[in-house]
Amino acid sequence: MIDILRDLKDVIASKFGKGKIIVLIGPRQVGKTTLLKKMLSESSSENSVQYWNCDEVEVRALLSQGSSSRFKSLVGNSKFVVIDEAQRVQDIGLALKILHDNFPEVQFAVTGSSSLDLSNTINEPLTGRKFEYNLFPFSTNELVQNTSMLEEIKMLETRLVYGFYPDVVNNPGGEKEILSNIVSSYLYKDVFEFQDIRKPVIIEKLVQALALQTGSEVSFNELGNLLGIDSLTVQRYVDLLEKAYIVFHLHSYSRNVRNELKKSIKIYFYDNGVRNAVISNFSPCNLRSDIGSLWENFLISERVKNNSFHNRPAKYYFWRTTQKQEVDFIEERDGAFSAFEFKYNPNKAHVKCPLTFSNNYPEIPFMVITKENYTDFITEKQL
Repeated sequence: MIDILRDLKDVIASKFGKGKIIVLIGPRQVGKTTLLKKMLSESSSENSVQYWNCDEVEVRALLSQGSSSRFKSLVGNSKFVVIDEAQRVQDIGLALKILHDNFPEVQFAVTGSSSLDLSNTINEPLTGRKFEYNLFPFSTNELVQNTSMLEEIKMLETRLVYGFYPDVVNNPGGEKEILSNIVSSYLYKDVFEFQDIRKPVIIEKLVQALALQTGSEVSFNELGNLLGIDSLTVQRYVDLLEKAYIVFHLHSYSRNVRNELKKSIKIYFYDNGVRNAVISNFSPCNLRSDIGSLWENFLISERVKNNSFHNRPAKYYFWRTTQKQEVDFIEERDGAFSAFEFKYNPNKAHVKCPLTFSNNYPEIPFMVITKENYTDFITEKQL
């Protein structure tokens, strides 16, 4: 197995001993526990670290019913305590507050595979007591540090189809089986466990529909008609899928220019491999009719991951008019906007910015991203 250095490693390590709980949230199977274990093995002795796995019933019971005196016997002389899958513990925020306030010399690190319960139940009790980070599948930037830019460019078509989950990257040849297992065993686990989903098959069909509409505007009404449920339920389910780190959305960008779409959204997947597994399509790039959607999802998800890993807060949009003029991606960072169009075919690199957009937003730079210049867009150079 390749030991790939995560961009968040140094960021998190710098927070050790700062008197706050480290909260690491992200999808299952992306290496949250692996990252923490590696960091702690390098910075502390084995007998000073404890790992509490909240997938275990006994651990959940101890944390949900614990008091400061009971926690004292559990913590013992440990200097580090890692609490895995903490979102499974009822009122985990209160338990973490007790631990933080009563054991200031202990560094607690918490992982959660979704924000369904974890973020909702820790924010108020842990106000001012935590550093929170998101971990996603590997990024191109991380893989480049392990191999080289040339090697990753060679792997582009593989990444477009199979994505970046650690097991997928580390086991070439077994991608289809691994991704199918992730989708069947892990993808919806938190959604089904924490929410009252009476017809789980609807969620699965919704994700399939979203996968087929990647990069296109999404209508909750149309999805509701397709699935036989009302639009508000569709909206609720999409929100749950976002909190489970399966998909994320972009809002349409508008300053009330005539004919702009003002309330539309597009849905993207955090990982191309998961998107393709959901619709059971692992065909090579040259045989795909959806290569444009794959390219767009790849670039946007990589940009989002890289910004997140390097603590660059940003807002993301797309732009479109009722006449179907469009810009694929708009990023706002530190008050500055940039606009991008994505073309998989390098022959289309000279496409021009829509006149309506350039006339109304002349201050926003516009760039076309193709296979010839994409590396700077998704790595540290950041166009």
